[in-house]
Amino acid sequence: MGTFVYSSSCLSWKNLCRQMNPSHHVVPRGVPEKGCSRIKAAACSKEDARMNRDSEISAGSLNRRSAIISGASLISSVLLFPGEGSAVIKQGLLAGRVPGLSEPDEEGWRTYRRPDDKSGGHGVGWSPMIPYTFSVPDKWEEVPVSIADLGGTEIDLRFANPKEGRVIVIVAPVKRFSDEIGEEATIEQIGPPDKVISAFGPEVIGENVEGKVLRSEVAEHEGRTYYQFELEPPHVMITATAAGNRLYLFNVTGNGLQWKRYYKDLRKIAESFRVV
Repeated sequence: MGTFVYSSSCLSWKNLCRQMNPSHHVVPRGVPEKGCSRIKAAACSKEDARMNRDSEISAGSLNRRSAIISGASLISSVLLFPGEGSAVIKQGLLAGRVPGLSEPDEEGWRTYRRPDDKSGGHGVGWSPMIPYTFSVPDKWEEVPVSIADLGGTEIDLRFANPKEGRVIVIVAPVKRFSDEIGEEATIEQIGPPDKVISAFGPEVIGENVEGKVLRSEVAEHEGRTYYQFELEPPHVMITATAAGNRLYLFNVTGNGLQWKRYYKDLRKIAESFRVV
């Protein structure tokens, strides 16, 4: 799932003026130019008609080009400088990117399932990704992922509610950690819980996790093992598992106020993660 970077090339002011005001001498029909014969005047008149047609074609082409440039500039300005008009653009960009989100259930929770045909910036040679699912309360939405994010192309998905918290899904090739793990990896092959959180926790929080692990649990669902951790500070819950040739890190985080108010929901989100 990635962010688009838009760039637009603008016409220089001189070129714009030159195309809008082509410089040519028009001789009125039937009025000979000084020193011109009637035959020359007629020839000039024909040349004038031809240049007028060329001017109209040039103007039409310029109008179409200007419309394209204006549209690209609008998108670029909204992405780089979001304002009141950004909601419409954002909705358009996300409209085709969230087909995996279900309607709310009776408790107001939605289930997200990664679409089978969703692309991801995970490099050449990767096998099709095994989908994952998780649940979030209503009003949580997907947030566009940029390749400029910390974690780069290994961030597969972002979800958030500005008032409640954030979700980040990291998917990394297991070969990055060990050449001895095959194409059907398990989290146990990567290591025990303490080794996994020590190795990958810093990639999530940006610092050493020593002394920050408040809770560490092991759960099994449908034959797959999940390591579950809670760290503080910063406030974050990490669910780790492996499937195929990838390691999955499902991270739920929030600020201090969100952690206090929505802890129960955030933990429910963290424990809902499954690779299917």
